[in-house]
Amino acid sequence: MFEAIILGIIQGLTEFLPVSSSGHLELAKVILGDDSLPEESMLMTVVLHGATALSTIVVFRKDILDLFKGLFQFKNNEEFKFSLNIVVSMIPAAIVGVLFDEEIEAFFGGKVLLVGSMLLVTAVLLIFADKAKNTNKKVGIKEAIIIGVSQAIAILPGISRSGATISTSVLLGIDREKAARFSFLMVVPLILGKIAKDILDGAFDVIDGSILNYGVGFIAAFVTGILACTWMIKLVKKSKLRYFAYYCLVVGVAAIIYTLV
Repeated sequence: MFEAIILGIIQGLTEFLPVSSSGHLELAKVILGDDSLPEESMLMTVVLHGATALSTIVVFRKDILDLFKGLFQFKNNEEFKFSLNIVVSMIPAAIVGVLFDEEIEAFFGGKVLLVGSMLLVTAVLLIFADKAKNTNKKVGIKEAIIIGVSQAIAILPGISRSGATISTSVLLGIDREKAARFSFLMVVPLILGKIAKDILDGAFDVIDGSILNYGVGFIAAFVTGILACTWMIKLVKKSKLRYFAYYCLVVGVAAIIYTLV
């Protein structure tokens, strides 16, 4: 139960902070001595991602309602365009998730060297994004596709999904607050879709430990997720991404040294 709480807090914080939640979960499992099978390890990962998806829905409940209204109005207005861009941005990650599901699962088995290397990639992205000039540009179809590709690449543990998508948005000239909002909203349908797919595939038939542990981890991730999501929006607006870049750099180098030594 203690390990579930720790993993939940890590997931809740790192899902929204640009430091890679999947990478930190993999590192935490190694540190905590979690030697579960990939299928069992993935179950806890899915549960925790479901918790942060729910926290996103709570924080952005008004935006999500507007998104659905805009999508089904079929009018050429700002709400419909924004909703359409969200849908378009999901396509690359959805394709990768469906076609390479087994290959992706193979990355989640304590691959510390991979996580460390990808954290260095995240650090570089954040440094470039922190130096980019802020504008009032909105997300268009072209930008949505490029951001979607970034999200697909961020499936790799160690590359921060929020870091990759927000950095890509900012480097494309998107307004920082709009970039953070778009980044958090675009992932919710994908997470819910992944959970639904795992249930249909029978992934939840493999339960390692007490169900209560998964529940405790879910609550920990949900509560910390709400706090981190709100905090991250403020940080992006103030252009403080470089501090997360330094953090990813330190953790990434440490993970690589740990593997080699």
